[in-house]
Amino acid sequence: MNESEKHAPVSLRISITDRCQHRCIYCMGSEGVEKFTHQDILSFAEIIRFVQVLKRRFGLATVRITGGEPLVRRGVVELVKMLAAQGLSDLALTTNGQFLAAMAGELKQAGLDRVNISLDSINPDTYRRLTRGGELEAVLAGLAAALGSGLAPVKLNTIVLKGINSDEVVNIARFAIERRCEVRFLELMPIGPAGEQFADWFVSSQEVLGKLSEAFELEPARKEPGSSSRKYLAKDAQGRKGSIGLISSGTRPFCEQCRRLRLTSTGKLIGCLARPEGPNIRPLLQDAGKANESSLVKMISDVLGIKGKRRLFGRAEPMVRIGG
Repeated sequence: MNESEKHAPVSLRISITDRCQHRCIYCMGSEGVEKFTHQDILSFAEIIRFVQVLKRRFGLATVRITGGEPLVRRGVVELVKMLAAQGLSDLALTTNGQFLAAMAGELKQAGLDRVNISLDSINPDTYRRLTRGGELEAVLAGLAAALGSGLAPVKLNTIVLKGINSDEVVNIARFAIERRCEVRFLELMPIGPAGEQFADWFVSSQEVLGKLSEAFELEPARKEPGSSSRKYLAKDAQGRKGSIGLISSGTRPFCEQCRRLRLTSTGKLIGCLARPEGPNIRPLLQDAGKANESSLVKMISDVLGIKGKRRLFGRAEPMVRIGG
């Protein structure tokens, strides 16, 4: 076992599709993006093979299924069953929530532990503007179904944009606390279309914290090893308590402790969004032979070996093709 395999366990985000019903203004243009073909996308067997190698050789503990929108991928419930059978300590899924109301129970029964729901606004008109046509009611129904099915914790992710939803942070935090959800406010990253509007839209976590401090009593919580979020225990004027997180990719990066890997839907392995694109490992996943596994382990070690040093963001490729 080499040095990179002796560190803390890695976590993995697996993008299983580049499809999404939404056209969020910071994620892609109004016309969408050119779609990958079915043949371009990793099979479930290839995904499981990679997870097995990571778990056996690098102590993989946490997997999060992402997209695009993962719930549009046919057979996603079966993939959850396959992943749950690997004995992971944490199996999560990030979704826009549009299909969650109908699928939450199945996903829980299949072995999913928890969900992260993208919720950039609780104002129907603002939500529709941000997503270019998304319906807030469908997300709220999905949130209720997730809570009712026992998926826990439910985390809400809000990317804060100046002049668009930045005036909602307190209301979104109250909304989350009332429903016993954790909310995380994310700084915008200049990736894909967001790069063009970054200067106009960017809101720092410090500014968000200032708004929240006016409405809640905030107490810093202990930081979890490898976590991207700075958590605060919040209490409102009625005495209700909840958890609020800040993810400060730009102003307070978390590079030194990061052990996160991303596997794109086409098989590219990405160790850092602020670095050049990683290797295509799909050819090594198509054959379970020992030689391929040895080559795959070396590629993973190389990608992990360059983590920890901050670079500037600047990817032109939209997040929908990378994996959230």
